[in-house]
Amino acid sequence: MYCQGLGFIILGRFENHENFDGIILGHPDHPWHLEFTHHHGTTVGRAPTQDNLLAFYISDHSEWLHQISLMETAGFITVPSYNPYWDVNGKTFEDIDGYRVVLQNTVSPV
Repeated sequence: MYCQGLGFIILGRFENHENFDGIILGHPDHPWHLEFTHHHGTTVGRAPTQDNLLAFYISDHSEWLHQISLMETAGFITVPSYNPYWDVNGKTFEDIDGYRVVLQNTVSPV
């Protein structure tokens, strides 16, 4: 879902590391990664709040629209943001576990 929607690639994965499986995703142009893990025997719950999110700033409008299309095709659900700030120049999506991603059509303030 995150690979198709955000252009991430699989950087690594592991299985049964002290009862944890995981996948490490990243972007080929950025020096960071996200790690998604699952603990054997644990039921995965939903995100604890509607304000658990990742925010990505995309200043080019046509690139932003293209990214929205990729997110929708990947199966992310468009939702109103818990924080109305994100709805002014952005679009908020929710994954199957309730975690959210914002695509903001502005330049990052930092």
